Amino acid sequence: MNELPLDGFPATNENSAMVLLVDDQAMIGEAVRRGLAHEENIDFHFCADPHQAVAQAIRIKPTVILQDLIMPGLDGLTLVREYRNNPATQDIPIIVLSTKEDPLVKSAAFAAGANDYLVKLPDNIELVARIRYHSRSYLTLLQRDEAYRALRVSQQQLLDTNLVLQRLMNSDGLTGLSNRRHFDEYMELEWRRAMREQTQLSLLMIDVDYFKSFNDTFGHLAGDEALRKVAEAIRNSCARPSDLPARYGGEEFVLILPNTSPGGARLVAEKLRQSVEAMNIAHDMPQPNSHLTVSIGLATQTPTIGSHCRQLISAADKGLYLAKNNGRNQVGVA
Repeated sequence: MNELPLDGFPATNENSAMVLLVDDQAMIGEAVRRGLAHEENIDFHFCADPHQAVAQAIRIKPTVILQDLIMPGLDGLTLVREYRNNPATQDIPIIVLSTKEDPLVKSAAFAAGANDYLVKLPDNIELVARIRYHSRSYLTLLQRDEAYRALRVSQQQLLDTNLVLQRLMNSDGLTGLSNRRHFDEYMELEWRRAMREQTQLSLLMIDVDYFKSFNDTFGHLAGDEALRKVAEAIRNSCARPSDLPARYGGEEFVLILPNTSPGGARLVAEKLRQSVEAMNIAHDMPQPNSHLTVSIGLATQTPTIGSHCRQLISAADKGLYLAKNNGRNQVGVA
């Protein structure tokens, strides 16, 4: 008999079989062993102690179990149920061996979880045919399950990769906030939602004050770091998952606040303005020993049929112009 590889799974050659015979009679074990001895690709194991049968099945990983029904100390049907209740053996085909052809016993065996029923000792040709048939079915099941597992892993890896790519496509490389393209898409989406539900949609347009001068004085690396800190302050001002902070371009940022009233948006804007000022990022404008600040334009609209989100963006931009024209470091409302 050829030995089968025991590498965690039974051999995957469809003609290979790993047989475990559980029978308290050694003479039965010897008879089955001799009958299978010259069969190619069938490996045979014998277990005389039914109490050790499940443990041995877990250890050798048979592709077929030949199971006696009448054994001292443990009922064969109970043992069949034990196989079926153990995750490691629950799918292994079980051929029950009985001393007689009894319909009631046969019915009970199938009800317990047996796959087949033979009167012992069966004709060797029939026994080999049954062993090969059930072994092939089991190996096919294992291969199918392994293919499904591999497919699920592959699908999950593809999903994870797509999510990473999506985040990269939607993110600004410097600040990690949403980029302009994602802002435009989200703005359109929330505008249509607010139009359907007739809710208020607020937008903050945020500009870092005297940023060109900051870059000229402290250098572009310091400027990039300042933008990252401002972006973090904007991100921290978002109270809900639906709020979207984004880098609009250069030193300009935007914050979409769905279902938010002018008063609620004003509170968010003022808190954000104060949090940037409180970071105490040194600046020499508008005078020496100053700190970096932001100006914020605020607009709120309830979209009407036929309107476009550009109207809200334009209104927030006008609010920003007012804030900057009135001295910066403040919130302007169009």
